[in-house]
Amino acid sequence: MSDASSFPLHNVGSEGKTIQQPSGYFLMELAKPAQILLDAGYDITFASPQGKEPTPDPLSTSLAAFVGNWYEKNRELELVEKMKKENGLSRPRKFSEINDEELKEFGGVFIPGGHAPLADLGDNPELGRILSYFHQQHKPTAVICHGPYAFLSTKYTPASNKEFAYKGYKLTSWSDAEEKFMETAVLRGEVTKVESALREEGAQMVESVGTSLGSITVDREVVSAANPMGADALGRKFVEMMAA
Repeated sequence: MSDASSFPLHNVGSEGKTIQQPSGYFLMELAKPAQILLDAGYDITFASPQGKEPTPDPLSTSLAAFVGNWYEKNRELELVEKMKKENGLSRPRKFSEINDEELKEFGGVFIPGGHAPLADLGDNPELGRILSYFHQQHKPTAVICHGPYAFLSTKYTPASNKEFAYKGYKLTSWSDAEEKFMETAVLRGEVTKVESALREEGAQMVESVGTSLGSITVDREVVSAANPMGADALGRKFVEMMAA
């Protein structure tokens, strides 16, 4: 998880200022896969850079985000409250507290979306260490929307020589086209583009009408999805990969 409750929004207004835009994790992108994991009998350990309680993106908790489905919105909010009490969501462990030996106990790693990962996950060396372990051990790794931006952290570990661990991987993220729509319709500023950032490091980005509508991409140990529409499929595939 990200600790951030905002992210940098660039070229705002006539003066082209950079401001901090409120954000956090995207509710559906956490709740839907988490419910699938819990239903499958898995324990969830939450972790973040500094161990702060994660905050949801305000846009993701609106009724509009759920297309008026009040029941589904409240079910996911209730799951979050349950995970705060039972799974440590309100007090994540710091990445640095999970040592290499303990990583052997985990079946997989999952990074949800929301714009927050743009603020503090892409250059975090401790997250890079964790992701590099799962990559080297070929253990399941799931990412959705802006979550794949965290893969850039693998360049910042001492052993990486600034090499991107997922070079050549087929990955899906929140696309540049989707981000540009958000910039124009909602944010009124410019956002760091996840798709472009990963492609520049050598990832083979898979972006299409299908991924925009919820199809997922699987390459070796990684399953990725573009947006909340892929959250259920991502969760199911992640559980399947861990059980294999």
